[in-house]
Amino acid sequence: PGLHVFTIAFALEVSVGKTNTVMALNNSNVLLPCTFTTCIGFQDLVFTWYFNSTEMIYHGKIKSKASEPFLVGRNPRVEFVGSTTGKDNNISIVLKNVEFSDAGKYTCHVRNPKEKNAQHNATIFLTVVQKMVEADNTVTLIIVGVVGGLIGLLILFMLIKRVVLFIIKKTQDGKKECLVSSSGNDNTENGLAGSKAEQKAPPKA
Repeated sequence: PGLHVFTIAFALEVSVGKTNTVMALNNSNVLLPCTFTTCIGFQDLVFTWYFNSTEMIYHGKIKSKASEPFLVGRNPRVEFVGSTTGKDNNISIVLKNVEFSDAGKYTCHVRNPKEKNAQHNATIFLTVVQKMVEADNTVTLIIVGVVGGLIGLLILFMLIKRVVLFIIKKTQDGKKECLVSSSGNDNTENGLAGSKAEQKAPPKA
């Protein structure tokens, strides 16, 4: 079991990126990405690109990490654009003047003799179109507009509520002041009236 885990840890891996689908315009150039990783390095590594599993469109070799790949054979419309002397072991290619007949499966295959001829591959699917179709964002725009409108109405409602509550509070405070003032005036008048009444009382005989 321990040896099995060790083997998995140092296995050769090939990747075509986060997505395995590519769309290209007719008569354009398209990049077909591919990278490989190996923890124990490589020696005389061989990599091959296949179209629909059978047709070889690029074949190259890499002597070591210190050297760039050299061409063994290729389709005239295929160009190597990768590099293996940097951080990434990039063996990507570009397919030029894409045609509708180029649509299909492209496989990046790697063999590393240093890992007892370990082999691995990854596949990418190419779709060729006459023109790129723009995504219809109408529904998204409508949803954003509705949500924005609702938020605006909610904010307006909160503002109106605050204004109304402020007016009601001010009105109630005004009424209280009036009541206090009226009560004070009544007491004063009653007191004056009582004083006058006492002044007008007839003297005792």
